[in-house]
Amino acid sequence: MGLKARTAGFLCYLATWITGIIFILVERENRFVRFHAMQSILLFGGLSILQWIIGHLPFLGSLSWGLGIVQFVCWVFLMVQAWQGKYYKLPVIGDYAERFANQIKL
Repeated sequence: MGLKARTAGFLCYLATWITGIIFILVERENRFVRFHAMQSILLFGGLSILQWIIGHLPFLGSLSWGLGIVQFVCWVFLMVQAWQGKYYKLPVIGDYAERFANQIKL
């Protein structure tokens, strides 16, 4: 893409799962960027779906706010890790991200 891997990895998280999808579609070779893109898709896509479901259940609506805080903390942490060039794998999600990023060939 013409970007440094650290910059692209950072950008994978910038607009959560949306930029993750963009980078997984555009980046074909850099394993670091593909991993961070897939991790962004899995984490923030999953959290977005969960937050939407919880937000529509009247008795669990307040948990949506808590998930928002978790999402913000993860967002900042993962952007910093990617910017520093670290291949940080989240528990469970990181293993899936690594496996899927290596399997998808567009």
